Amino acid sequence: MRNIYRILDANFNRAREALRVIEDFARFILDDAAITASAKQLRSQLQKVAESFPADVLISSRNTIGDVGTLITSQTEPQRADAQAVATAACKRLTEALRTLEEYSKIIAEQSASEFESMRYAAYELEKRLAIHLMPSKRFEKVRLYVLLTSSLCRGDPVDTARAVIAGGADCIQIREKEMTDRQIVLLSQRIKEITKPAGVLLIINDRVDIAAVVGADGVHLGQDDLSIRSARSLLPAGMIIGQSTHNIVQARSAVEDGADYISVGPIFPTSTKDAGKPVGVDFLKQVVCEIPLPNVAVGGITADNVGQIVSAGGRCVAVCSAIISAADPAAAAREIKRQLMWT
Repeated sequence: MRNIYRILDANFNRAREALRVIEDFARFILDDAAITASAKQLRSQLQKVAESFPADVLISSRNTIGDVGTLITSQTEPQRADAQAVATAACKRLTEALRTLEEYSKIIAEQSASEFESMRYAAYELEKRLAIHLMPSKRFEKVRLYVLLTSSLCRGDPVDTARAVIAGGADCIQIREKEMTDRQIVLLSQRIKEITKPAGVLLIINDRVDIAAVVGADGVHLGQDDLSIRSARSLLPAGMIIGQSTHNIVQARSAVEDGADYISVGPIFPTSTKDAGKPVGVDFLKQVVCEIPLPNVAVGGITADNVGQIVSAGGRCVAVCSAIISAADPAAAAREIKRQLMWT
């Protein structure tokens, strides 16, 4: 049985080490409290099961110096492109170790096998959550109500307005400030991030790649005349969302080729909020829905009275500005538009 305990000891260590790598990635790089907590809880659960095995037998079975496997390595094992690759490899190592623990524990501690099986399934879910977090377009797919926030258009304090629209069902808030200084935008974005992050609402910064990176926003939205998507991607941390405004199908196709995670489509209706040219109507939206594989956001003059036209054209997500943030009750205004969107 000594060799069985040796296998178990090695894989307890592998699993613990992998979980620590995942936990540190979620904590210090993703800054995601929920994923960090899940990794920590799984590590604690593993430790509890490990304590049910005789510690002296596990330790005494260890033979690091005589282990033939320490001298065997693959060509790719020493290579990691970035922190994301480190975390991904740790996820694979974790599930492999848990599978080994599950199988070999059947020989000497059958009651523990089911616990290892349960942890393995939890590890699969943990890996999935990490993967989705690192797939920007996947994270954006859940967005239905995208609120554009400009302080000068808010009736009250913009942070209070942000809090209200989240209460009304906003899935994403974009900070769009053209008149503020850089420092003011950073401070406002940081304050709003304190609200969006716990609520699971995305925070996007309009135009400013540098500010998006500084405040640790979820992403940036670029216009046709802003920094290119490829250039922005090279400056931003892995996993950040990049959206781009498109006003015709040629621009939409280019956004796909350039690597955008989502596109905005519009202006659909006349709007005084932003000078984006003549309204393109719902026909452009219909074309995008049929042809473009990226998530799309209908934008421009959208209100509770015309959002039904977006839904009828196949749109699932709308960006709304003054109809919500300038309303007497932003939460109620957001709630009404979100209600109509949820019929799709």
